[in-house]
Amino acid sequence: MTLFNNSILENIRVGKKDATDEEVLAAARLVNCDEFARKLPQGYHTVIGENSSELSGGERQRISIARALLKNAPIVLLDEATASLDAENETKVQGALSRLPAGKTVLVIAHRMRTVEAADKIVVLKDGEAAEQGSPAELLQNPQGVFSHMHALQSASAGWSL
Repeated sequence: MTLFNNSILENIRVGKKDATDEEVLAAARLVNCDEFARKLPQGYHTVIGENSSELSGGERQRISIARALLKNAPIVLLDEATASLDAENETKVQGALSRLPAGKTVLVIAHRMRTVEAADKIVVLKDGEAAEQGSPAELLQNPQGVFSHMHALQSASAGWSL
């Protein structure tokens, strides 16, 4: 995801150069950009700084997802879209991803089980090969499987605290 030293509005518009402000704002609202953009000094016209240093990881992700929505591409590739986010921002980004229009092919590369729990089909890679594939429910039925093992470890760690 590359964001530019420009406004939030223009960073989203990269997805469709000729988009109207209304189209850009509609995509932004779908992925909860309003939540943070309206609090900034110039709202959507706020310049986000070099490497978007003025925004959190979750805010940057939501801008990128809004850009993908605006582009309306038939295939969307998400590579570790929630990997560096805290639990609150991860939930917000997952909500935004769930709003990607039906009929799109969304390929998600992830290590976090929460990121893929709503997938239609999961392919688990191990040592560079497809070790398992199926729906999350099907994969969880195999207690010896890689997916089931990873899910159990992540579920157990969810309750940890310092």
